[in-house]
Amino acid sequence: MVHKKLDWLKLRVYPLSLRNSMARLSDVLVNPDSPPPPCTPAVRQAVERCAQSIIAARQRRAAVVFMSGAHLVKNGGALLLINLMYQRWITHLAFNGASVIHDWEFASHGYSTENVAANVATGCFGAWDETGRYLHLALLAGGLDGLGFGASVGRMIQDDGVKLPPASELTDSISREPEHPSTPARADLLQAMRQHRLRDGLHTVRHPWKHNSIFGQAYRLGIPATVHPGIGYDIITNHPMFNGAAIGRAAQVDFQIFSASVADLSGGVVLSVGSSVMAPQIFEKSLSCVNNLRLQEGLPTIRDHRIFVVDLQDNGGWDWSLGEPPKDHPAYYLRFMKSFSRMGGAMQYIQCDNVLFLHNLLWTLNQEMGADE
Repeated sequence: MVHKKLDWLKLRVYPLSLRNSMARLSDVLVNPDSPPPPCTPAVRQAVERCAQSIIAARQRRAAVVFMSGAHLVKNGGALLLINLMYQRWITHLAFNGASVIHDWEFASHGYSTENVAANVATGCFGAWDETGRYLHLALLAGGLDGLGFGASVGRMIQDDGVKLPPASELTDSISREPEHPSTPARADLLQAMRQHRLRDGLHTVRHPWKHNSIFGQAYRLGIPATVHPGIGYDIITNHPMFNGAAIGRAAQVDFQIFSASVADLSGGVVLSVGSSVMAPQIFEKSLSCVNNLRLQEGLPTIRDHRIFVVDLQDNGGWDWSLGEPPKDHPAYYLRFMKSFSRMGGAMQYIQCDNVLFLHNLLWTLNQEMGADE
């Protein structure tokens, strides 16, 4: 059967300058050198336990994997994470697709976020030319070099642009090497260049706020920052250049990179901060893949890792130290709790604002290390 499809090439997009953006970087960015706001005694205790676990993990050279949704980025937590990266407390960062969009808009324009209800009603939600165009250019160009989503965008931010090869070079490569691993990426870029009249050479994309970009700084530091999107989840799909193959290819690379970090997690730490869907879903699959490969090699499965789950929601009224709740209990359907409770490590839930938690964690780590010197 052939079903009717909408023609994405007919979508009308608008310049970001016309959008009434609701968050300016200068207004929301949290200063990592400022003392963090106070938290409850229970959260304070949990933060200290998390900090001690991270210190122990790094001393034994185990991974510290940080996973997050978009609110941490759009609420100004970028410099907190960048400081944690610079000090090598975090060895891997993983985000959903919306996170990289906010990070890129902040880095390039200094503002992000829109009124979803109002803009859906007028058909302009997500229909912003620069965001869809340049993130797709980054993915299409990154695919030629085998880069994942995060590294492709991070490179564009650091280089202030994207360089595209001549169409004739792509055509020749496809013809000469049809079975080359890069052939699908070359074909996707060639089609996009012809369909959207993209010239070859350098496409300059300025990023005046790149020093505040999580992905830009991760790329500069050589720390993996991966993106785990869903097709149709993010606003870059609301653009005539929407290319599910380019998004999926980059996401596949990033999932494999993420899994390589999970392979170093024995004795390490997992932090899931404000990610109720992406983090538990990718973690359980990657951990299974890692254990599958380790068992084939005669190695033990991942063990002795600690999991800290942070969110504003409550824990569903269940004592998770008792294990998984029964199916007739509402807490059973809290994916961000249930999935992590199944992952073998010691799990602790911290009900706390994401930025507040991260600010207190950074401050505590700095104090702990200062006390040891």
